[in-house]
Order: sequence, then C-alpha cells, then structure tokens
Amino acid sequence: MKKEVKKVVVAFSGGVDSSTSAFLLKKEGFEIVALFMKLFNSRDLEDKARKLAKSMDITFKIIDLRKEFKKVVIDYFIRSYKAGLTPNPCVVCNKEIKFGLFLKEADKLKTDYFATGHYAKVLKRKDGFHLLKADDLKKDQSYFLYRLSQKQLSKVVFPLSLHAKEEVKKIAKKNKIASFNFSESQEVCFAPDFAKFFKKQLGEKKGEIVDKEGKVLGCHNGLWFYTVGQRKGIGLSGGPYFVIKKDLKNNCLVVSKEEKDLLRKELKFEKVSWVLKEPKFPVKIKAKIRYGHNPASGTLFKNKFVFDKPQRAITPGQSVVFYKGKEVVGGGIII
Repeated sequence: MKKEVKKVVVAFSGGVDSSTSAFLLKKEGFEIVALFMKLFNSRDLEDKARKLAKSMDITFKIIDLRKEFKKVVIDYFIRSYKAGLTPNPCVVCNKEIKFGLFLKEADKLKTDYFATGHYAKVLKRKDGFHLLKADDLKKDQSYFLYRLSQKQLSKVVFPLSLHAKEEVKKIAKKNKIASFNFSESQEVCFAPDFAKFFKKQLGEKKGEIVDKEGKVLGCHNGLWFYTVGQRKGIGLSGGPYFVIKKDLKNNCLVVSKEEKDLLRKELKFEKVSWVLKEPKFPVKIKAKIRYGHNPASGTLFKNKFVFDKPQRAITPGQSVVFYKGKEVVGGGIII
C-alpha cells in the first residue's frame, strides 16, 4: 500500500531559517508549499524567495497581507509608542498574522501542517500541546510565541527545534541553498531605522529632559524616540545617562546617571495568555521581560510578578513571559 504523502505549508521568506525548514521537511518526504507573506512593498525579497523556491523544486505561492499587517501590527506599534510604551510587534504579528491570517490561508490549501523557521518546540501530551524552548538557547524564540492558542499549536511544526543556528547555516551551505549567506532579518522588519520611521509617522514633539528631581538637563524631540533603559542617543553631555521613565503627561524624558535607578523588583501585567491553563497562584516560576533577558526567578500572582532580585529596565509595553524549566507557561503585557 502506497504511503500517503503529508502536505506542509512553510512560511517562506527566503531567509536561511525558512528555506532550511522547507529543505528538511522535503527531505523527510513531505509535499511542500512555500507561502510568501507580502507584508509591505518588498519586491526584492519576493523575487529572491521565488527564485530560491524554484531552485529547491518546491511550489511557491504569495499571499498579500499588506493591508492587514498595517492595521494589526504597524498601527498598533505606532499607537503604543505614542502612548509612551515600548511594544513588541513580533508577539502581535505571530499571533494575528503568521499564525492567524496566514494559517487560515494555509488551511485553504488543505494542508496537514504549517511550518515556520522559528526556533522553538511543540510537544503533544495527554493534556494538550506544550510550547518549549528550542535546543539552541541562544537563538530560542519561544518568547515571541506565548500567545499561540492550542488550535494554532496543534497545526504547527518547527523543523529547526533541534538544530543550532550555525548547524542550520552549514546544512544550507552544504546543500547549496542560496539563502545560507543572506543577511539576518531585522527584529522590527518594517522599521529598521527607528528614528526615520517615527519622524515620518509621528513627527517631532519637543519637550524637556529632566533628572529625578525635575532639574532640566536638555531637550528631546519626542518621547517615541526613546525607551526605558536606553543609554545612547539621548544627546546630553557629561553622561552616560539612562532613560528611567517617559512622563507622557508632562512630555518629559526622565534620566539618571545611576544605572541602579533602572532596577525594579515588581511588575504588573495585562492581556494575559496561558499556553495550557491558568496556574494556581501564587507560584514560584521564572519570568523573561524582553527577548534578550535571561529568565529570572520570582513569584507569580494573578496580575503581577515579584522577582527574587531586582531586574534592570522593566519596560511597559514589552511582554513578560513565564517559564517552568524549558516550558512556556504563558505571558502578558507589562503595564
């Protein structure tokens, strides 16, 4: 009896991660459809991805999500910065676009699975689908995926979960996948230059730069050009200075020479999402307050987290993600 061939749609950007994911799945015998997301005007990327898919002998399709991406991700990003926050657009994009609208499009193609080049793991157990860190902890991207639902996780495959980034590059190079030497994608793909982006979108709104006591030290061009913890680009002599707060009400940027002024032990969060189910509070667990942060121990309550030791630059708008060992328990938005 002939074995049934499973069909997989791969989110295909043309980068080394997505193209190697497609290669590994094809090698395992899956039928591959490379689906390119058109999120903004990116003809060069589109042409590179199409050419690469052709060289790999896999079906290539394009889905135009520019309108939806602008409304759901870019507009949210701009609104958040205008409100004095520092949002993480990748978290929203993964939930609503890549694993939302994009996954719906994949379903239309009557596929068995949906794959991306994320470094993370999904394990099926009796109680449901568990989200875990990838083997390559330096590259692990589970932080960005905590909002995925059980339904979304049930369809997802992460072919790179067991591979280190350098290993992925070697696989691509060895098998002559043209993307092995492509440049890495930006974290905020639509705004590689923050200053230019916000000047175009929001213009300038000058205000005072002050210290903790309210002494005026200088002038800023708009609070959206800064984030808590920032040290470079503040424009003050005699530093270094650190941004410790954005005072939206008075349009003031509050800075300090003392890095210890960035330390906090407690945060509150909203818009919570649990991968499986809400834990019983309080619970000892680890929390990650931004992508580059090492998860730190503390106590989780229903809408707040208290760290055992103070953490640097807890930033409103960023996601706090909770881990039990390598497993993602859930997360929320810091307020």
